[in-house]
Amino acid sequence: MSFIPSAAGVIPFLVVILVVAAAISYFLTPPIRRAAIRLDAVDRPGLRRVNTSPVPRGGGVAVTIAFVVTTLAALAANAVFRFVPVPLTVEPGDLIGLLFGGVLAAVIGAIDDYFDLRARWQFLGQIVLALVAIVFGVTVDFIANPFGGGLLHFEGLVAVGFTILWVAGMINSINFIDGLDGLSSGIGLIAAVTLGVISLTPQVAGGQPFITVLCFALVGSLLGFLRWNFYPASIFVGTSGVMFLGYTLAVLSILGTAKVAVAMLILGVPIIDAFWIIVRRLAAGRSPFSPDRGHLHHRLLDIGLSHRQTVLLIYGICVALGLLAMLLSGATQVYAFVGVFFASGFVLYILAHGGLEADEANFGD
Repeated sequence: MSFIPSAAGVIPFLVVILVVAAAISYFLTPPIRRAAIRLDAVDRPGLRRVNTSPVPRGGGVAVTIAFVVTTLAALAANAVFRFVPVPLTVEPGDLIGLLFGGVLAAVIGAIDDYFDLRARWQFLGQIVLALVAIVFGVTVDFIANPFGGGLLHFEGLVAVGFTILWVAGMINSINFIDGLDGLSSGIGLIAAVTLGVISLTPQVAGGQPFITVLCFALVGSLLGFLRWNFYPASIFVGTSGVMFLGYTLAVLSILGTAKVAVAMLILGVPIIDAFWIIVRRLAAGRSPFSPDRGHLHHRLLDIGLSHRQTVLLIYGICVALGLLAMLLSGATQVYAFVGVFFASGFVLYILAHGGLEADEANFGD
């Protein structure tokens, strides 16, 4: 993997952005935690929960504020000093869609954190967010063609439909994997780093350091928050964070050149986990949004891994997939995702049946 000639000159700017975003989210999270406690926006222990005591949620608000403030400051500094060129494919409407949509996502999620809305209202909010992105011109216009090289182009209603599917699917995949301390925020951080690094390579439209800047603003925002969210967490990211993170990653993967195949591979764990969970629930005649303990992280806990070991293992898998995304390009990324898809399905099947056998053995005891 090679980088564009200007990559080294961008690094100091990226470091500043990362540090500023991390500092904002780090110092902002404790007061937001206290506010969540006062408002009784807390996650209480239950059959599906792994926390044994009430934990405040809504940490996504800190991540959102850190990202938006840092991004606006970076855009202002770049307009004056021209640290990185703005791609012709990124228009002002795209940036408005990224920031406004991200804030709206956090607001919708914060409402759910407080009122604990039903899944149907959360899904409606996801559709609204996808439509916001489309209104501002953020659409999936093409992806790598896995059937013969080149690109598959989307137009009109097909592009709109694919974009809605992508945004809603990304939010749900982050939501479904958000079951352990630091899991969704850590996976999001790994994904943002990978998208940012790949944007510094010639394989992505000759290099797009501007997209890297946006990605590293998200990296810093998640890094500062992760200090409070990693096991044992003192605050959860909440639906505010899930909505914001899923939406922002979905849009960042579209901006510039559609890196949808890249994002699919990097986020293979939550995407595939979400898919198989939905299939299993539908096959059982249940709602795809009905809660249970069938997720990958639950299965890993059931076979004896500790909370921390499970999170670190999934981090490791995501890092491996991120490295794979950097080494591959175009349609090969799609092939890799398909391979991971079926391999993961087999692993989940084994874990599920192993978990059932263990349950039956315990019941017999």
